[in-house]
Amino acid sequence: MLSGKLNLKRRVGDVLVDRGVIDDEQLAKALKTQQAEPEAIRRRLGTILAEDFGIDRHTVMREIAEFYAFRDLTDQLVVTDERIATVKQIIADIPANLLDEFVHRKALPIGYDKNMLVIVAADPTDPLLTQLAGQLNLKQYELAYCRQDTIDALLGKVYEKKNEFLDLLEEIDYESGEIKDDEIDEAEIDAEINQSMLNSLVEGMLMEAVRTGTSDVHMIPGAGNTTEILFRVDGKLKVWHSQSGVKPEALAAVLKDKTRNVDRFERDMSQDGFIQRRIDGTNIRYRVSIMPIVGEEFERKFESIVIRILDDRKVITDLGKLGLQKQARIDFEKAIRKPSGIVIITGPTGSGKSTTLVAALYSVIDPSVNVLTVEEPVEYLIRGARQLKISDKMTFDMAVRGILRHDPDIVLVGEMRDLKTAEIAIKMANTGHLTFSTLHTNDAPSAVSRLFKMGVEPFLIASAVNLVMAQRLIRRLCSVCKEEFKPEPAFARSVGFTDEEIAETTFFKAVGCDKCNNGYKGRVAIHEALYFSKEIKHLIFESGDVVDEEQIRDMAVSQGMLTLRASGRERVKDGVTTIEEVLSITLED
Repeated sequence: MLSGKLNLKRRVGDVLVDRGVIDDEQLAKALKTQQAEPEAIRRRLGTILAEDFGIDRHTVMREIAEFYAFRDLTDQLVVTDERIATVKQIIADIPANLLDEFVHRKALPIGYDKNMLVIVAADPTDPLLTQLAGQLNLKQYELAYCRQDTIDALLGKVYEKKNEFLDLLEEIDYESGEIKDDEIDEAEIDAEINQSMLNSLVEGMLMEAVRTGTSDVHMIPGAGNTTEILFRVDGKLKVWHSQSGVKPEALAAVLKDKTRNVDRFERDMSQDGFIQRRIDGTNIRYRVSIMPIVGEEFERKFESIVIRILDDRKVITDLGKLGLQKQARIDFEKAIRKPSGIVIITGPTGSGKSTTLVAALYSVIDPSVNVLTVEEPVEYLIRGARQLKISDKMTFDMAVRGILRHDPDIVLVGEMRDLKTAEIAIKMANTGHLTFSTLHTNDAPSAVSRLFKMGVEPFLIASAVNLVMAQRLIRRLCSVCKEEFKPEPAFARSVGFTDEEIAETTFFKAVGCDKCNNGYKGRVAIHEALYFSKEIKHLIFESGDVVDEEQIRDMAVSQGMLTLRASGRERVKDGVTTIEEVLSITLED
């Protein structure tokens, strides 16, 4: 039975090869990727080609839809006022949970053709769509293909994601007393929780954070029974909700009750836990960090809470989507294609290091190799990798020390925290293993100094490291409202532009509209990729008591490396961001 399914996949793949959409090598790799995935979450061939191999989704799915004899309605589905009204009328009669499932699978009923309901889908071959359509109790229906972008545009006009928890907040009537001494009355806290709609506030917050693309949620207690809730969107914190009239301790208790691995009644030490929710048909993980802080009312036991949102839909599995600039991509791919050695990503918290590492792993994962990861905590689930579980019984250090006994080919060490971890990572790189890890340094050359100061010998660094790449995330200009402008020449020079570049470059400024956040929407990475060429290795090998970072940087730049600021200038030249953004994120060359 299984072989029959695989043969059908091959026939579909052969059609794509015959029509020049993919080549034989891409088909073989895609099928191998598919077979390596657990059957419960195994993706279809078209999805793998689009997500993992960067093949245009519309080109792939149009050919697959034609192969299975689905009509292509892309050109006929124009988002007009009449179409919007028709679709709204149809979906009004569909149960909310059933409609949510259609939307999750990028499918939508658009009208009737001779008393037959027509349902367009980005992937009409999805077998679950047939089951969903069967629940509509229709005599006849037709599944047809439509480009995903067109479906998304129509969904944006007809489908509103309701946050039922936030709808309830208007009903809240808060009354809080004052805590008069340093003893917290747990019964009073319980009463406040039970009498209010704090549960709706917290659940609504978790849901809204996912839908607004928030990376972190901050809950900050204040004086006079107030709590500020801030969302970090595109790297910037902004107030989402300010709650007054409720003890911060009560709001924190509600959040703790929903969080695994934390003690609600512990208020004097830091705690880490997690929450899981299914939002819009997707499993979302929330990593919760709780720390005691001092407030104006010194006798009260306030806690600061930060929630990191881990949404697997944001995982990049295709290196091409990382946005690496030309030389950086050449050097990065060369480094990760080597059979051994270590690739190090550097940058502060929130600079996208994990995203880059995951994309790199996906590009080298193969059923023929054993891929192990040691992370604390695990952020994203990686198909095809064994992600070791850290606990009190197996600490991070124990896992790193024991990993060589588990027959690895490729290893990810979440962070080189100290000399022991660094030495083991270097040892793995020098004994035939391809190794990935991270460091917290400002730029690529300083990673060499950091390893040296940890106690790693220069000759080990020179022999083990393939590449060090520093990266930052800068805000992307909103494509709707950005405007051309001419900066003052001195201002442009301050970020490193030459007079010739100033004359040739079209500069843009952030304006702001209802589609963005103060003129920006989304973020893009800038990179400083230090490839360990023979010359770079020689410089490090010859280092005495001090590693000369400037000498390493100058040599790398002469070989084509862009510094972080130079990478930022290229983003400005491409019209992606602003001079102000580059200045705020990067240091002077």
